[in-house]
Amino acid sequence: MRNLRCVDHSSVGGVPGIKATAWDVSSDSVVCLREDDGLLRLEKWVDDDRLQPVASWDAPPSPYEALDLHFSGDTESATIIFDNGDIVVVRENPTNEEKIEIVGSIDAGISAASWSPDDEILVITTKASTVIYLTREFEELVSVQLTAQDIGVSDHVSVGWGKKETQFKGKKARALRDPTVPETVDDGRLAVTNELRDTSISWRGDGAYVAVNSIEDSAQRRIIRIYSREGILESVSETVDGLIGPLSWRPAGNLLAAVQSFEDKRQVIFFERNGLRHGQFPLRPLGRVGDGKEVLIRSLQWNIDSTVLAVSYDDRVQLWTMGNYHWYLKQEIMEPSLKWHPEKPLTCTLTSESRDKLRRFQYRFEICAGPILPPFDHGVVAVIDGKTLKVTPLRQANIPPPMSLYDITLDANASDVSIRLEDSADEDSYAPRFRILVLHSKGIFVYLFDVSTGQPPSWSQDIDPIEARGIAFSKLTELDSPLPLALDESTAKASAGVFQLTDNGSLLVNGKVLVRGCTSYLVTPSHLIFTTSQHLLKFVHIPPQTESMESTALEIPPDIPESDERCRSIERGAKLVTAMPSIFAVVLQMPRGNLETIYPRALVLAGIRQSINERKYKKAFMACRTQRVDMNILHDHQPEQFIANIGTFIDQIKKVEHIDLFLSSLREEDVSKTMYRETLRAEERQDADATNVAKGKVNRICNAFLEALSGRRANVKNMITAQVCKNPPDLDAGLLEIVRLRDVNRLFDNALGLYDLRLALLIAQQSQKDPREYLPFLQNFQRMELLRRKVSIDDHLGRFRKALGHLNDLHEFDELKTYTVKHNLYEDALSFYRYDEDKYSSIMQLYADHLKSTSRFKEAATAFHYLNDLTQASECYRQANQWQDSLSTASLIPLAPDALRSLAETLAHSAIEIKDFHAAATIHLDYLHDFPSAAKYFCKGYNFSCAFRTTTLSPQPSHLLTSVFDPTLAENMASITELIADCKAQLTAQIPRILELREKKKADPLAFFEGDVNEGKDIPDDVSLAPTDASTMGGSLFTRYTGRTGTMTGTAETGTSRRSSKGRRREERKRARGKKGSVYEEEYLVNSVRRLVERVNSVGEEVGRLVEWLVRRRMVERGRAVEGGMREVVALCAKGVQEVWGDQKEGGAAEGEENKEGPPVVKEFKGLGFLNL
Repeated sequence: MRNLRCVDHSSVGGVPGIKATAWDVSSDSVVCLREDDGLLRLEKWVDDDRLQPVASWDAPPSPYEALDLHFSGDTESATIIFDNGDIVVVRENPTNEEKIEIVGSIDAGISAASWSPDDEILVITTKASTVIYLTREFEELVSVQLTAQDIGVSDHVSVGWGKKETQFKGKKARALRDPTVPETVDDGRLAVTNELRDTSISWRGDGAYVAVNSIEDSAQRRIIRIYSREGILESVSETVDGLIGPLSWRPAGNLLAAVQSFEDKRQVIFFERNGLRHGQFPLRPLGRVGDGKEVLIRSLQWNIDSTVLAVSYDDRVQLWTMGNYHWYLKQEIMEPSLKWHPEKPLTCTLTSESRDKLRRFQYRFEICAGPILPPFDHGVVAVIDGKTLKVTPLRQANIPPPMSLYDITLDANASDVSIRLEDSADEDSYAPRFRILVLHSKGIFVYLFDVSTGQPPSWSQDIDPIEARGIAFSKLTELDSPLPLALDESTAKASAGVFQLTDNGSLLVNGKVLVRGCTSYLVTPSHLIFTTSQHLLKFVHIPPQTESMESTALEIPPDIPESDERCRSIERGAKLVTAMPSIFAVVLQMPRGNLETIYPRALVLAGIRQSINERKYKKAFMACRTQRVDMNILHDHQPEQFIANIGTFIDQIKKVEHIDLFLSSLREEDVSKTMYRETLRAEERQDADATNVAKGKVNRICNAFLEALSGRRANVKNMITAQVCKNPPDLDAGLLEIVRLRDVNRLFDNALGLYDLRLALLIAQQSQKDPREYLPFLQNFQRMELLRRKVSIDDHLGRFRKALGHLNDLHEFDELKTYTVKHNLYEDALSFYRYDEDKYSSIMQLYADHLKSTSRFKEAATAFHYLNDLTQASECYRQANQWQDSLSTASLIPLAPDALRSLAETLAHSAIEIKDFHAAATIHLDYLHDFPSAAKYFCKGYNFSCAFRTTTLSPQPSHLLTSVFDPTLAENMASITELIADCKAQLTAQIPRILELREKKKADPLAFFEGDVNEGKDIPDDVSLAPTDASTMGGSLFTRYTGRTGTMTGTAETGTSRRSSKGRRREERKRARGKKGSVYEEEYLVNSVRRLVERVNSVGEEVGRLVEWLVRRRMVERGRAVEGGMREVVALCAKGVQEVWGDQKEGGAAEGEENKEGPPVVKEFKGLGFLNL
């Protein structure tokens, strides 16, 4: 969220021919090497607008280049290294040595040079591909030859940082290829752009390693070699296409930055010390210079604290920072050469493109945030990212960077931004308008941002570029904004004075040190908020004064976050972004870049106290409820004011539950003196009536509430709560309030159900009950032991299951059995003894007898079977018509043969009565061995195959076929023939009648539903036919028979609900009869046709089997007649369904209740095909 803001700038002109610059740390000055009139001049720029000469000498023959200029403050000497191989030392104040000395020369020439961070070792690379280590006295330490064999030093194993092959793409994409094989493999091709083919050297921040970036001609690729301080080759970079010359090792030591160049893009790539890639970020595309040539990248430079990466082009320098793994372009300076200060992180010197001017810049990381003064504290923050301005109102959307709520596209790369309140906004406006001023190379542009609209900021106006150049490095923020922040000073104004944060972490107030070790700060109307290097967030109260005050008037809280609300622990390295006092919020940014919104107790309590002082009790209450603050502060902060304004408190809070929450939170402790002690200095506190609170605070508040609530029927619950919350609780008064609201008998029973005899007695005393009745009643319970008392109370209240459970706890098993039988609690009793087999069986015996007595024979049989009482189980199975279980159980008794035969005959007779012919036939065959009867009943059940099998098993199969099988087959044929005839007759009569009724209903609905009430006469003109509330209350003529009322909605306005139960039963009887001529006739006939179709579908398979066996028994003509009749009935059914339900099949909805169901489906009849021939 931080922007890189220029806070200081100075320049010196009229110095042509600048070749190189360096910093003299001892005097904080810039050393400059320039060529003028054939002489090389070494000059110093201290603090005035001119250069101080140090030395001059003849320039070497052109062309030449000064590769490195380095100034040593301890020896007061400058070392200049030229590409022709000369190493020149210039001494500022020589004693016995020469002022200008060529200490050495390399015949092959020098391609690059760099001093170690401790100024002890100079590393140079020659044009003969040699790396030479020299001491500060220029004695050779190590000489290493650069060869193609160096490529094999590192055997890289890449884990795919940022590679496509390591990214998740889904199952389908992953299945198409081997994820271990990269999509593309770099072969080290040189950049196709205008490669400078230069060499660069960069040291790690601790001086332990040095990196050399050069082209290996024999391999035709560029390699980065990592050497130790002793000159040992440690590793080389992995193969990368398009790698060019610039190289810079991050002083923190974790990454080396290089540049990868392609035809369509350029990007900064990072390497680890072992030579493996570790991420990248793209550079923004630039245009071409006037002659059409591409703008080349000259160098990369990290600042000393590794926070800013400078990318130098032919005509400009870009400053990049990283936050939350996103790289932001913060500044673009149209100067070609930059040199960072070795000790001051954000100070640099730049050389103009014409090389006749030196500039010195000092930057500071600052957050561009909107006003913090309520109610304008919407947390509007603007972040610069090149040509994009990211704007987020954190109060509306807490979006973490690099994302933002709104992105503003600019015409050029922004340099600075400021947010101020629009002049038209006033304190009564909840969503004010803001002006966002953006500075870039084309001027200052103004955007209007209205928070309430939800729309992105819109362009308003721009300032003339000439005027912009005049203020570009002065003050962009107007001084009349609520808390102005100037570009040249990190200052903020408040009622207590002017606050300023210095580069060394000292927070000043009116020029005096207030605290040291400060990392960030904010000023709200009531607090100075700052973070410290000890990872603490602190709040300092700002007294309400109009004049400035000394720093001693501000009390710095101690480092005890456990007990002081003004101090809070935060994450290591977190810094302030903005504050929103209106919602008690502070936004912090973590070192990685993500945001965290917290609600510090100091801001919360300050807001609550302010709301109480302004009698805004609802706002204070909701803040306490949301932030979990003890609600006693609502009273304790201003006790007398609270008591005098209880009516206001009730009117603002309104909700009964919230008032109860406040009353139930009351306690005698004065929280304004203990846990929420006011942290303002004693002389600044307002303690008019908040200093002393007498004992009995809770009772005092409750009595005041009772007085204020008297007469408010909606707050009776609050009155009860106030009585109960007293100290001690006034239960009698509270109970009296409850008795007034509810039936005293129900309250008495509920209290008794709690087994609290004292409470029950208290309720009885408040009622009109006769003491001569309830006192002996309660005394009887009092004399019992606890469990017996619970049994008696539950039995009295009809809670029989609970009473049974207490009997189980008493271990009174015999009494429990009696109680179980009395109240039919068998299942509950069984659950108590599931692991006690004897008692479980005893209860099961009682349960089985009960099931048998209530005719639940199937369950009774299962219970008797569990008890191994097979006689009773067999009898119950018989009565439940479960003949298989009955006969099987009887066989296990074992039962006598005559008794077993008698049981089988009884079961067979019962099966015949319920037309279960298959069961009857099976009993006759398996248990009675009566083959004729078995065959007969199989045939009656249309199980002809079983009947035929039975005849073959008999001693006389032929006799049974002629005497039993064939006659029964004929009987079945007669029954089916009669059914077919009945179906034909019913369809022939009912289908035309249905169509006739529908024609009548369509032609004259009024006469159809109600009859001609006027007997053909005209309706009088003076009778209104318009529906009224009275006439339509019971439904219209067309809805009284369907139970619908058109537009009437609600239970109270439907016709159905207004009918009496007697009337509804009468209508249902009429509907069921379907009397001819009534409105229910059509519905009755349609349902009759539906049932007929279902009957025909059900007998289709039986008819098919009958036809098959008629043919097999050589009764072909009879089979043909039955099949023909069945096919005719099925065809009539299909035709009738089409006529009756045709509209509904096509998607229409037929009228009437009878058409709610879909049309029936007529199953196809499959007979014997050869009978149709």
